[in-house]
Amino acid sequence: MALSQRLDLRQSQSLVMTPQLQQAIKLLQFSNAELTEFVESELEKNPLLEADEGERSFSEEASEDNVTAYEKAHDPDVKQAESEEGFSDEIVQDTLLQTSSENLPSLNDDPNDTDYENNWGSAGVNDPNELGPSAIGEDYTSYKTSGNSNNFDHPDYNIDETASADKTLRQHLYEQLGVDFIGIQERLIGAHLIEMIDDTGYLLTDPSDLMANLDCTEEQINNVLCKLQHFDPPGVFARNLSECLALQLRDKDRLDPAMQTLIENLDQLAKHELGNLKKLCNVDDEDIVEMISEIKSLNPKPGLLFEPSIEQQIAPDVILRASPDGTWLVELNPETLPKVLVNNSYYAKVSKKQMLKPEKEYLNECIQSANWLVKSLHQRATTIIKVASEIVSQQDNFFRFGVQYLKPLVLRDVASAIEMHESTVSRVTNNKYISTPRGMLELKYFFSSSIASAAGGDALSAEAVKARIKALVDSEEPNKILSDDRIVEILVGQGVDIARRTVAKYRDAMRIPSSVQRRRQKSIKI
Repeated sequence: MALSQRLDLRQSQSLVMTPQLQQAIKLLQFSNAELTEFVESELEKNPLLEADEGERSFSEEASEDNVTAYEKAHDPDVKQAESEEGFSDEIVQDTLLQTSSENLPSLNDDPNDTDYENNWGSAGVNDPNELGPSAIGEDYTSYKTSGNSNNFDHPDYNIDETASADKTLRQHLYEQLGVDFIGIQERLIGAHLIEMIDDTGYLLTDPSDLMANLDCTEEQINNVLCKLQHFDPPGVFARNLSECLALQLRDKDRLDPAMQTLIENLDQLAKHELGNLKKLCNVDDEDIVEMISEIKSLNPKPGLLFEPSIEQQIAPDVILRASPDGTWLVELNPETLPKVLVNNSYYAKVSKKQMLKPEKEYLNECIQSANWLVKSLHQRATTIIKVASEIVSQQDNFFRFGVQYLKPLVLRDVASAIEMHESTVSRVTNNKYISTPRGMLELKYFFSSSIASAAGGDALSAEAVKARIKALVDSEEPNKILSDDRIVEILVGQGVDIARRTVAKYRDAMRIPSSVQRRRQKSIKI
């Protein structure tokens, strides 16, 4: 077969992901925090974008301030008015007002008793006679406004500014180290041990690792560690949970042999094996309940008192309200929507000037990117409100009567109703939250699998079945603990066709212990 060359013409269709399309998809799946960060970066890069804050811009205020300063410097009328009044920023009171009965000193106040050395010393002036009148006036003015720390009635005084900064855990420990340790070697060992703890107050590594670095013995390290474990907060420098709890109980003078035995068997306490614990500790029911309650009052992470964990507050993207006529009002949260505008006037002004080809290309790219961003933000907001409105319509009974009326819902149901693709609905509901009369919920919460009805009726949502299981467990009596098989029988009697393994799976997902563990927990009321 001979090889030959030929030229053919073919026509085909393919989906090309343009940068604009990729940006629109990213904006759709961004959370409100990620969207704010992205918009701020675009505002920094694109000179044709500006934030619509509903207030005057900084440039306008600065220009007005400059004009005012220029008028004061060049307008003779303004100069004359300021010279007549003395100071333009201060109101000079008349002598009669200054000598009123409210301002006159009392009989016990003598003006000759003024301590000039103390007053002028706080302002940084040693001898006012060595300075000229202008210097004395400036220093005295600064003294009245900022130098006198006891002037609590001054309008500029703010007591919050005098508060010290939050102290970290290591700073708190270093302060105690300088007081309780005298020897240089002990301080050096203690400083290294302080650097080896984490934010919760636990030691990260074995203290014996310092022997080679500091050329000291293990006995010296243990002696220093023993002293450090008496530092505040109680429980710091512990190597495990049992030691942390023991240090706190020792600080309260409650570390007796029975409590020590209970701490050494925390694994049995986690399993609620109270019968074995009573035998090991040699105590009765009342004592074991009191001991467990005391352990619950301790802090397993004492270091977080100085360095608390930072929790990010979730802001809703959609707000759901009930209208007076009984319908639901779905609206976007204006606090989380970025307000971005295209400065067309600036673009028109700049585009009239003569520019080089690269400058024109850059300007055209900026205006196209700005217009596309504004359009994408509008499309994102429209899509979110459309998806949220359909979810509220589908789950109307849930918002009115509770979680037991949550319908099974999948992405395809919402996508077909609003004529969008399932992937679009998935991106919209990702990391988006809605504020409802029943609390803050993620949009993904309303999508759950269905469980068939035993009587052939409407299917039930998995979340609704979980709520029924939790209600059954919460209402069970200590002498009648429900097993998974018994829960299945009750649910089947209520018209829910469910298997035992499904009940066990839902129970584990809600962190509900098994029937054996619940029987141990409720055998003694703790």
